[in-house]
Amino acid sequence: MLKVNEIFYSIQGESSYAGVPCVFIRLTGCNLRCSYCDTEYAYDEGRDVRIPDILAAVGGYDCPWVEISGGEPLLQSETPMLAKQLLDKGYRVLIETNGTQNIDVLPKGTISIMDIKCPGSGEHHQTDWKNVDRLGPGDEVKFVLTDEADYAWAKDVISRYGLTEKATILFSPAHDRLDPAQLARWILDDGLKVRLQLQIHNILWPDAQRGK
Repeated sequence: MLKVNEIFYSIQGESSYAGVPCVFIRLTGCNLRCSYCDTEYAYDEGRDVRIPDILAAVGGYDCPWVEISGGEPLLQSETPMLAKQLLDKGYRVLIETNGTQNIDVLPKGTISIMDIKCPGSGEHHQTDWKNVDRLGPGDEVKFVLTDEADYAWAKDVISRYGLTEKATILFSPAHDRLDPAQLARWILDDGLKVRLQLQIHNILWPDAQRGK
């Protein structure tokens, strides 16, 4: 049994899989309160759903890609079991996690998209840095940046932990906080080996509050 906020079919808006149709399982609950959060409704809202019923809902869409998100999905102990059962059914499984929970609990084959919180989020002190060594092949690391100070901080983290050798690195401007063109210019000027990502779902459906 998992507490589920929503299950919906949409376009993957972030990561190197941006643009791919995907089924999203958004779980309830988060241990962080980031300054730019756009899913506050997932903090508490949700209903208990059995894993077989989640699988049935996902199976209603003809789509091989599934993302488990939140909130913070790894706060729920049954999440690794859900990921395993999805993998066993042949789905490609992404999980978006905020970097504070041990990603080693996930079954082999799950693709972790791990957010490392920058100071502008107000939650950077919560990161479990041991997760850097737990990253596996195909995993990705995301930095959401609010300003130039966040950019400098993220550059230092990448250098200090050798992140470009461990995972695909994503730099995302916080929506309405940092000009994407300015972020692009910093990346180009510094020759960083990172991928600039814009939130496609917010471009496609700027007025939608949920299910995007």
